[in-house]
Amino acid sequence: MTDATTPLPLTSSRVEQIFPTLTPAQIRRVAAHGHIRAIRSGEVLVEQGDSAVPFLVVVSGEVEIVRPSGAAETLITVHGPGQFSGEVNMLSGRRALFRMRATRPGEVIEMDRQHMLALVQTDAELGEIVMRAFILRRVELVAAGMGDVVLIGSTHSASTLRIKEFLMRNGHPYSYIDLERDPDVQNLLDGFHIAASDRPVVICRGQLVLRNPTNQQIADCLGFNQTIDQTHMRDLVIIGAGPSGLAAAVYGASEGLDVLVLETSSPGGQAGSSSRIENYLGFPTGISGQELAARAYTQAQKFGAQMLLAKGTRLTCDRKPYVVEVENGARIPARTVVIATGAEYRRPPLENLSHFEGAGLYYGATFVEAQLCSGEEVIVVGGGNSAGQAAVFLAETTKRVHMLVRSGGLADTMSRYLIRRIEETPMIVVRPHTQIVALEGGDHLESVRWRNGQTGQIEKHNISHVFVMTGAAPNTRWLDGCIALDAKGFIKTGSALSPEELRAARWPLVRPPYLLETSLPGVFAVGDVRSGNIKRVASAVGEGSIAISFVHQVLQE
Repeated sequence: MTDATTPLPLTSSRVEQIFPTLTPAQIRRVAAHGHIRAIRSGEVLVEQGDSAVPFLVVVSGEVEIVRPSGAAETLITVHGPGQFSGEVNMLSGRRALFRMRATRPGEVIEMDRQHMLALVQTDAELGEIVMRAFILRRVELVAAGMGDVVLIGSTHSASTLRIKEFLMRNGHPYSYIDLERDPDVQNLLDGFHIAASDRPVVICRGQLVLRNPTNQQIADCLGFNQTIDQTHMRDLVIIGAGPSGLAAAVYGASEGLDVLVLETSSPGGQAGSSSRIENYLGFPTGISGQELAARAYTQAQKFGAQMLLAKGTRLTCDRKPYVVEVENGARIPARTVVIATGAEYRRPPLENLSHFEGAGLYYGATFVEAQLCSGEEVIVVGGGNSAGQAAVFLAETTKRVHMLVRSGGLADTMSRYLIRRIEETPMIVVRPHTQIVALEGGDHLESVRWRNGQTGQIEKHNISHVFVMTGAAPNTRWLDGCIALDAKGFIKTGSALSPEELRAARWPLVRPPYLLETSLPGVFAVGDVRSGNIKRVASAVGEGSIAISFVHQVLQE
């Protein structure tokens, strides 16, 4: 039985775009890609968790979408004649979030995922209608916390924060129950035989209970990687789904390449943790790093690129085709490779740093972290654009933001528009020549000591939230000597590779390396992982797209 008789309330006024009704002419064009199927009242067309999910357009009759929860159901929406089913999971081939059932007899046009992708790629008008509806539907589901996942955790738990970020940055809708604040949580724990010590707990589809799971266990439970053939030879394997990797995926897949993207955790890379990017071309009002990454990921899926959530552990570089080994044991063959593994913020040399990571100390400033420190004082460490964006964003909801900068100011490291924004925001206090020297607390950060480098004075402040955004360390340790690196560990490419380095790498070709090509023919490096990179999102996107032109040339050699 359903426990709601009205559909899910929408946060958007664009109902006609979220649930559009196709015209008779548009329906006829859809029909050319699928086949007509009769439906009976009460017939379940899709069950929650199904991996082979059809795309349906209602010709006559009526279809409802419900979220099952034990014996009860929550009504999401009802599709009438001219309306269609699905959301962004249709693009990736991931499992169905909800149950789909006919409530009135009639007919539907049915097609599988491949035919649906062909439709959105070849029919510009229908592609725009379907893609917009899919994206907006997912936005609504995330906003409503309406999905197939329940997270039970604590605000003070680093693992809870990690899981929240994983689900949020993958755009997967979930509902959250706080152990300290929800009065009915004990009944739920008892029903699934969960002890409070098991926290955080993830419940998938109301059936599978995961106790303090890893991100990979959650991905497996939700079927993120289920439809991907990990032994298939790819034209291109892209390692890393930051702006440069996603740009390479969009351009490669749209130009007909068989593309697989490997990502350790979630799309967006370091840029995905930026609260607002205001100097990216085409977005005059700004866009969050997560939104930009989500749009790029959806765009890559539209053209047929696939994403495998798994950590690359080794590149087999002594023979062709190259093989990318991942942590689950799979060995993925590739004709060409684009390395876009990016860089991480450097960890300050503090003895108990790891103890407070996720429990008061953070490396990103998104909506998830901002919820934890509303109305409190916070510290942002760093003087670059990411630190400036974080400070401005956090100043909207916190009592005060202390910006600790090792140098004498921001002028040499930050865009002028951000400096002006910081200067005009009274809640932000810039403290030059200042570094944290100690973190103190129990299970959660409670206080911080910082030192002024000019005076030597050390001050203690009862501040329990620190955002670290300093420097960048390249993610290249996994390459294990396969590729020439510079002194700081970044990948050298193109003309930056010396004749001596090419001889040491046994460069086998008469031609020199292409722009962005590494010391391995057909292996490219783009974005923050590349030596000499320009730390701007636009530059990373440009490198990802440029690399594809050279990939084509290598494939023709």
